[in-house]
Amino acid sequence: MTDDVDMRLAAESAAAPVSSPATVGGSGRRLFGHPAGLWYLAFTEAWERFSYYGMQTLLVLYMVDQLLQPGHIEHVAGFAGFRAALEAVYGPLSIQALASAVFGIYTGLVYLTPVLGGLIADRRLGRTKTILLGGTLMTVGHFLMAFDVSFLGALLCLAIGTGCFKGNIAVQVGALYAPEDNARADAFQIFYLGISAGVILSPLICGTLGEVFGWHYGFAAAGVGMTVGLAIYLAGGRHLPAEPKIAVLKKEQRKRLSAADRRVMALLLVLLPVLALALLGNQQIFNAYMVWAQASYDFTLFGRTMPTSWLITFDAAASVIMLALSVLFWRLWSRRFAEPVEITKLVIGAVVTGFAFMLLAAAAQSAGAGKVSLWWAVAFHLINSIGFAHLVPVALALYVRIAPQAIGATIVGIFYLHLFVANNLVGWIGTRLETMSAERFWLLHALVVGFSALILLALRGPIKRVLEESARQPPRKSS
Repeated sequence: MTDDVDMRLAAESAAAPVSSPATVGGSGRRLFGHPAGLWYLAFTEAWERFSYYGMQTLLVLYMVDQLLQPGHIEHVAGFAGFRAALEAVYGPLSIQALASAVFGIYTGLVYLTPVLGGLIADRRLGRTKTILLGGTLMTVGHFLMAFDVSFLGALLCLAIGTGCFKGNIAVQVGALYAPEDNARADAFQIFYLGISAGVILSPLICGTLGEVFGWHYGFAAAGVGMTVGLAIYLAGGRHLPAEPKIAVLKKEQRKRLSAADRRVMALLLVLLPVLALALLGNQQIFNAYMVWAQASYDFTLFGRTMPTSWLITFDAAASVIMLALSVLFWRLWSRRFAEPVEITKLVIGAVVTGFAFMLLAAAAQSAGAGKVSLWWAVAFHLINSIGFAHLVPVALALYVRIAPQAIGATIVGIFYLHLFVANNLVGWIGTRLETMSAERFWLLHALVVGFSALILLALRGPIKRVLEESARQPPRKSS
């Protein structure tokens, strides 16, 4: 699954400034042992993820089957110039290749705009107003998707809106709790359940409406979901944490990096493109995979044809299950054996992901001119989800663990640049779907991910030494 299995929120909570008593909590009311504000934020996030993944599930299918077809593409405002700019980089693009390129640029921007959203919140508007701005932009973007002419404007609104929304709402969850309150970890698990519910339900509702009744019904459903999320957020306003004051440190007050910190920084930067390669296949699931799946899988169940978008629901459910099972497995493993460090788990994750895409290549080869059984899809998504469980969350834990204390928040922000790179690679490689056989296309993904596993294995020694040095350091004090 993508980000989102949304592990981003854990990093944002780690990177957030520690809440002072003045900023902790909201109204003081508690529900099931947690501040009432948590439940408003969790339901808001559930609807935001419903809208985001509902739209993204339909995006490539909509572009390939309708928007980029003659009779529609001519009506998209500014698209002629946009396409000319893309083809200046990619060369001539078919409909599927053009859709892939657009998808890569859009999803890449989604992982850049949170930096802008953080700056707006910290320097100008505060978190609450920035979240409302982001939610409003996303709502407008979803409804603009109902019209061909406003397609590019819709994507821009969605990308900027997501950046304003995502990081700041996760930080607000952390700000509901005092530094010494151990319930914070439970709170983020509850918050993640909201995310999971939105991701699982959105393809069933938005995807079905879009594929069966008309694309714009699906996009409108996503817009309604975001509107509901905004209404819940506004209703819970008095339960949210107070806005912190902006504190700007003078130059002489800032902590300087030691030589050891600079070595760690360099190592983490080197790791970014490797992680991008490792996640290439997983990120392709929303792009070329959906187009290939629509044409290749036999979606007939009990005499009826299942919508292609339901694959995303299965993938999301598989990701949640495999994340939970992975945690349980390593907990049981650690009772008798030493649990592997993060870099070893990253190697495992890349190897398993590479195997999943070799399985997909085998499925394409076995089909020939016929349809592929859905059991291939079940096996692929389950195995790929095991790999994902050992990649994004484990990499995030590694970055948070060894990031130099003086620039911890910056490092966590930089971490997500690997997804920006990965999604742009997804768009570029996805343009080759029509010019390569399906078997070779998926085998290429397996080889790229396998290559990343070899690099991660080579980096295992240096990173293990950094982890050992980190373990010898005295515990960090909370400020």
